[in-house]
Amino acid sequence: MNLVSLRLITDDVDRLVTFYETITGLTADRPNAEFAELRTHNGTLAIGSTRTVAIFGPGSARPADNHSAIVEFLVADVDALSARLAAGGIELLGEPRDLPWGNRSQLVRDPDGTLVNLFTPVTAAAIAKFAAAGV
Repeated sequence: MNLVSLRLITDDVDRLVTFYETITGLTADRPNAEFAELRTHNGTLAIGSTRTVAIFGPGSARPADNHSAIVEFLVADVDALSARLAAGGIELLGEPRDLPWGNRSQLVRDPDGTLVNLFTPVTAAAIAKFAAAGV
């Protein structure tokens, strides 16, 4: 088994796509107005309109209602990215900080309120762990 995608459901696909394109530097694949995908080396962040929920079952997902998941992106230099995002008007949740498991982390929230962790491994163990991730 392989985790290949995480999908966020939203009332405003364009707004969420613009946010994630800004923080990742990626361009989303937009096969239609109801769906987008941002593909990374290791997985895909999918963004679907609330109008797609009926495909999975009415009421199976609610937009802007996440209180438990954190979307995480491995980045080359979290401090430089934090400065770029702040200069571009993205609200940062505090300053970048070193975490006990060896990553330097910057938290932001997407427009729907989902917590997003941007991180760079900084200890030898964390660097080794993510060495094959392609960043």
